[in-house]
Amino acid sequence: MAGTCVGYLVQAGREPTALPPLSQPSVAQAEGAGPEPLSAAQDRKVKVDGDLRKLLLSRPNGARAWQDPSGSDGWMDAGEFAETYEYPAEAFRNLVGTREFRRAAVTDWRENGDLDVEIRLAQYRQEETGTEAADAADDAYYFADQADETDSWPIPGTGDGRAYVHGKPDVFHGVSQYSAEAYAWRGDIAMEIWIYDTKPIPRTKVLDLAKRQMERL
Repeated sequence: MAGTCVGYLVQAGREPTALPPLSQPSVAQAEGAGPEPLSAAQDRKVKVDGDLRKLLLSRPNGARAWQDPSGSDGWMDAGEFAETYEYPAEAFRNLVGTREFRRAAVTDWRENGDLDVEIRLAQYRQEETGTEAADAADDAYYFADQADETDSWPIPGTGDGRAYVHGKPDVFHGVSQYSAEAYAWRGDIAMEIWIYDTKPIPRTKVLDLAKRQMERL
C-alpha cells in the first residue's frame, strides 16, 4: 500500500502532461503479397507436432472401444509401448536409447462382433541418424516375414509400407484367432496396425485401414 500511495503523491505533484494532438500522421499501408504459405514440410511439421491422437483414424460408426484399451487416454509412454514387443526389457532399452522414442498415440475398437483393431502411431526424435521411424518399420517387416502361412502386399502410396495377413490362427484362452498387421512410416512417425478376428481376415480390410491411416500423416 505504501508504494501505491507514494506513486500517487508523485503524480499528483507534477504538472499535467499535455495530450497529444488528435491529428496523427497516417501510417502507410504495406503493399505487395502477404506472407508466403508454409511449405509442405513446414505444414506437416505443424501437424505432426500437435496432438498426435488427432491423426489417428476415427472409430467406425457402431464400433466400440476395447474394454481394456492400451495406454492411457490415447497415449503410450515408452514402457507401455515396449510391452507390445516380445522382449519388453530389451525393447525399452532400444526405444529410449538408440531409437530415440518420443511418444506414441493409440486407438482401438471392436466392430462386427469379433473383429478387433488397434492402431499405433510412434514418433521418434531422429536427432542422430534421422531414420528411426524407418528403422522401426524395417524391424517390423523382418519379424512379420518370419511368420508361417503369411501373405504380404505393399500399401499403396507409402513407398515400402507392407500389410500382412496370417493364414494360421493362434489360440488365446481356448479361442482360435486370426490376425493381420500393417507397417509403414512417414517422416518421424511409424505406423502399426493390428487386426484380430475369429475368422480369416481379408487383405482388403488391412490394406484399406493402412492406406487411410497413412493419408492422414
